[in-house]
Amino acid sequence: MADTLQEGIRLYIQGKYREALTVLLSLDSPSDDEASLEIAYYIGLTYVRLKRYDDALIYLEQVVTTSKNEKRLEQCRLTLAVLYNFTGRKNLAEHEINELVENGNDSAGVYCTRAFMNWEQGNRQQAIDDYEKALSINPESPTALNGLGYVLACQERELTRALSLCKKAVDLVPNSAACLDSLGWVYYMLGLDKEAKNYITRAHSYDTNSKDIAEHYALVMQGGATL
Repeated sequence: MADTLQEGIRLYIQGKYREALTVLLSLDSPSDDEASLEIAYYIGLTYVRLKRYDDALIYLEQVVTTSKNEKRLEQCRLTLAVLYNFTGRKNLAEHEINELVENGNDSAGVYCTRAFMNWEQGNRQQAIDDYEKALSINPESPTALNGLGYVLACQERELTRALSLCKKAVDLVPNSAACLDSLGWVYYMLGLDKEAKNYITRAHSYDTNSKDIAEHYALVMQGGATL
């Protein structure tokens, strides 16, 4: 079984999610609890990648309620918070984040996740506050840099700082579609259309499935008014 599990993990890491799921689901339930949770963990993550969120929740909830691995618990709670948010379960999403904070797991990732949730729910200032907190914990967090820069740009606040934040995020993760898009969006808000088109075109080439990037790309390329 161990070899089959490793094969499923290898396929997952390679981005072959459907193949990975087939292998992982073929595994018999082991008697060892840790091995069982390892399987559940990777099945859950694979379902996330396939955007089968309700299926993912079943497996990740199992890990959260049973696992004693603190690092894995934090990761699963963060993932669950995002999934609950995506699927309209706002109270459950807030519960998972609050559990992490109350248990002392106040990492940059926790605050970035809460910031994203606040942004999605229209809580603009709370999102800014959480991204600021994340940066105070880890000034080199690409997610926090990119998130704060983008939120500021969307509100047309501190655009010079937003530009600096997004540039730093792109320097750290130059092939990130999200970071390239945010940088392009800041340039657009600054009225620098040439630079905006350059970065948002690159972002669109990396990720053609993102609704936000597609909207930015269409707007920038046609020279429409800002959102």
